[in-house]
Amino acid sequence: MRNPFRSEADAYRLVWLTIGYFVLIVVGALINVWVGVAVFVVETAVVVWWVFLRRGEEAEPPREAPAPSPEGEHRILVVANETVAGRSLRDEVVGRAQEGDAEVLVVTPALNTRIRHWTSDEDTARAAAQIRLDESLASLSTDGIDARGVVGDDDPLQAIEDSLRMFPADEIVVSTHPPGRSNWLEHGIVERAGERFDLPITHVVVDLEREAEARRSA
Repeated sequence: MRNPFRSEADAYRLVWLTIGYFVLIVVGALINVWVGVAVFVVETAVVVWWVFLRRGEEAEPPREAPAPSPEGEHRILVVANETVAGRSLRDEVVGRAQEGDAEVLVVTPALNTRIRHWTSDEDTARAAAQIRLDESLASLSTDGIDARGVVGDDDPLQAIEDSLRMFPADEIVVSTHPPGRSNWLEHGIVERAGERFDLPITHVVVDLEREAEARRSA
């Protein structure tokens, strides 16, 4: 389902619709309490119907796979947020990139709080994502991988779609926290990516707490 608050215009539209929603209820209540209740029920039913209707209309069909890379080349799209600099992910990328002449693009979605997103305040989220991305690229460079990176949309699926337009990957590597600590897994991002994009997808679980503990022990 499309995020309805992707732009500043959408955010303002939400504010005015919310104001109108409550104004109509208040006006109805001033006429009669039961009129107010009836207005509330009708408006709520319309909102629920609209949400489910939009969800059905905007279901994304599977995308066609991008054109294959020229012979001898291989493009790997890596998508990760907080786990982007994890050792497990780096090992996976290094192993795959060293199998041939691989080109690597790392995408870090700029995750934001709901309130900041609604108010179109994305600067803080993008700055934090850029710091994590820079750390990941520096680590990959140390391992001999000359990767590029971009900060993507806060919706990881949208970030993948945007990236594939400029980087027709041959495969996708998605990194998450372990089950129970991953919002992406809770929302089925890996499975939905497999349904939406006609490309091989590898899921890498990165346990940052265990990696930190291992470093302390070493």
